[in-house]
Amino acid sequence: MRHLFIVNPAAGKRGSTARLDALLEKLSFPHEAAYTEKEGDALRFTQEAARSGEPLRVYACGGDGTLNEVVNGAAGLDHVAVTNVPKGTGNDFLKIFGPQCRELFYDLEALAVGPQAAFDLMDCNGRLGIDVVCAGVDARIAASVHRYKDWWFVSGIGAYILSLVENVLFRGLAQPITARMGEIRWEDRPACLLCVCNGRHYGGGFMPVGEAMPDDGVLDMLLVKKVGLFTFFRLVGQYAKGRYRQYPDLILDYHGQKAVFSAREPITVVVDGEAMRDTAFTVRLSEKKVNFFYPAGAGYQLPKAESTS
Repeated sequence: MRHLFIVNPAAGKRGSTARLDALLEKLSFPHEAAYTEKEGDALRFTQEAARSGEPLRVYACGGDGTLNEVVNGAAGLDHVAVTNVPKGTGNDFLKIFGPQCRELFYDLEALAVGPQAAFDLMDCNGRLGIDVVCAGVDARIAASVHRYKDWWFVSGIGAYILSLVENVLFRGLAQPITARMGEIRWEDRPACLLCVCNGRHYGGGFMPVGEAMPDDGVLDMLLVKKVGLFTFFRLVGQYAKGRYRQYPDLILDYHGQKAVFSAREPITVVVDGEAMRDTAFTVRLSEKKVNFFYPAGAGYQLPKAESTS
């Protein structure tokens, strides 16, 4: 078994790369490490390593963006499995494994010999995602945060607040879209956001569909109608806790394999933290899966009462 650690030095807090390097030096099993310098490197490293055909485990050492590149490089390959060492600040996908996920996934010895499962993937205009695809005001906020982070006097939370103010107060909550989700038909009407979930968490603290499972062959989709500013701030906390069923007049839900949406003006869409812009999108369950491995002490399955509620 070949073990490849793909490290994003730009991810996470200062000193996180040195901490990881120290852990790698102590590993009891043979391994390799490759360090990214630019966007696309993690994808390329994964594809190059997979070409030999030998069993391969790839460790995406970074945030959700690093994991997304590795997933895109390993999708559909039976001899490759991937995981995420949570070096980033968010690592939203790993939260599906519970509140102790960061500690568990930093135990590299246990991670290396852990079990694996075939996880579903979402195809968004050709880009694969493992966690959440979002479109609308939340996607615009996420995409703008990166711009404000470049300001030397702005902190992480400061960048988020500036992006929130820009996109909610100045650019408006809603945008007219046309959407098709199963029997749901939304015809060129304003909506605040649309999300498609394979995982459960995104945006640092949002869990819109708490019962989402990454291996059930179902994508869980929500469309939030246009609401006023007061209602939005009242509703967003409930949305973040997965209580969409309590607001059927404001939130439409569909659980299936495909969503199609478009607009006259370009839409900002974020796939596992990576932004895209176009006037038309199709998000569907991909025919490809990815093998995801995790430490034996972790689990992503829901308690039976939750999974059937």
